[in-house]
Amino acid sequence: MTTHYSDSLARYGLPEFPADWGVVRRGIEKESLRVTPAGEIALSPHPQALGSALTNPFITTDFSEALLEFITPVYDDIEACLTRLEQIHRFTLQNLDGGEMLWVASMPCPTGREEDIPIAQFGDSNIGRMKTLYRHGLHHRYGSLMQVIAGIHYNFSMPESFWSAYQGLLGQRGDLQAFRTERYLHLIRNFHRYSWLLLYLFGASPAACKCFARGRPHDLEELDASTLYLPHATCLRMGRLGYRSEAQRSLFVCYNELDTYIKCLYDAIHTPYPDYEAIGQGQDGEYRQINTNLLQLENEFYSTIRPKPRLQSGERPLDALSRRGIDYIEVRALDLNPYLPLGIDAEQIRFLDMFLLHCLLSESPACNEQEYFEVNSNIARVVERGRDPALMLDENATSRPMREWADSLLADIAHSASLLDHLHETEAYDQSLAAQRAKLADPDLTPSGRMLREMQAGQMSFFQFGLQQSRAHSTLLGQNGLDAAVLDDFRRAGSESIDRQTEVEATDTESFAEYLRDWNSW
Repeated sequence: MTTHYSDSLARYGLPEFPADWGVVRRGIEKESLRVTPAGEIALSPHPQALGSALTNPFITTDFSEALLEFITPVYDDIEACLTRLEQIHRFTLQNLDGGEMLWVASMPCPTGREEDIPIAQFGDSNIGRMKTLYRHGLHHRYGSLMQVIAGIHYNFSMPESFWSAYQGLLGQRGDLQAFRTERYLHLIRNFHRYSWLLLYLFGASPAACKCFARGRPHDLEELDASTLYLPHATCLRMGRLGYRSEAQRSLFVCYNELDTYIKCLYDAIHTPYPDYEAIGQGQDGEYRQINTNLLQLENEFYSTIRPKPRLQSGERPLDALSRRGIDYIEVRALDLNPYLPLGIDAEQIRFLDMFLLHCLLSESPACNEQEYFEVNSNIARVVERGRDPALMLDENATSRPMREWADSLLADIAHSASLLDHLHETEAYDQSLAAQRAKLADPDLTPSGRMLREMQAGQMSFFQFGLQQSRAHSTLLGQNGLDAAVLDDFRRAGSESIDRQTEVEATDTESFAEYLRDWNSW
């Protein structure tokens, strides 16, 4: 059902929504495991042809040498963003050795010993050694298997022209950057309240290889001899078996004010934690982690969304936030969709844009500790039981059927879809919304439901399913070459990144021990 544009303006209390406001800016960071033709994690170093993982602007690594991360520039056009992401995929596949592929699922392929998973290397500079040490700390704290889970990070910001005009419409005055920061925190609070909806609609990790849970307590069921799952699961990646830290469970991170958020993470970075003290920092130059505190650094805090500043070279994120406020937000709750060659498509991006715009424009009460943990509980329920028709969630301490709440949310989000369709003179946003409503009516249409249905019907293990999809997408993306200009662009970026890494390594003036001591004295 199409929502009238005038009704949508009234919903958000707007007299107008100028055309340039709809030119949303976005960038995608997508992780993918390099795997052998047999579907095992590649143990080889980061390919030389892909340049330096420390300084290449398009291709780097996350936790492991095998966990590639593709980074697009910022685009205000959806198709241009996806085209660049596709080009990065194609270039990478053309430069992998021995028939290696990209694993298409968020949950990793079968693994041998955790100790054999190669931790990412960033060279001999102090900053490069620090990045590698941070990953060693993650290995000792959480295990390497959890760290090779892959996901998509979606970076979102409103166009520059929006902010001063919107500030005026709200009758507010004062520093424009402070206003922008306050409204992004407004968005983040709403995102937390409603992010469970994204896990239901786009979650694509209802199962995992048995080896992933080896030696770890869990309540998953056996799908077959090599696969664990839950019948109604949506996104195990975001659950107890995935990106979760028992040490962080008690953290109440408040997004009402930027100073409060910064203080919470600063305190966690400086608070000793007994289990990590038992690991030790290391000695005689053989370091095991950056420090023995609750967080080694800001990025260790696991969250579904992050406020992001404009970073300058060598600057800490919390310092940048304190100095310049929030420049954009990073959504971190998205699985790779194994049915899509790039893991994401334009339909999903359009829904993300309307979802985030709705979070920005609609009411956003201040959060409190009770709601914060209520939201975490809702996310945990949708992760494990999202497709259960009887699932209940809590809203302000009142139990409510998940499907009823989701239907109400989608009806409200229709207003932001109407604004974007009107500005772009299209029906694509309404069509994307209709596709999400269909998933709500039929859980088998969700990626998680579709995966389990096909695995069970075809008597496939999670590994067999993942290998089948990985081979198909690698073949598809490997069929067509890149034009000469694009190929030269990537080759030049790779070559220049190697030169930049060499320059960085040559400019260090202190030992790593001194660098690490200075870092921890902040």
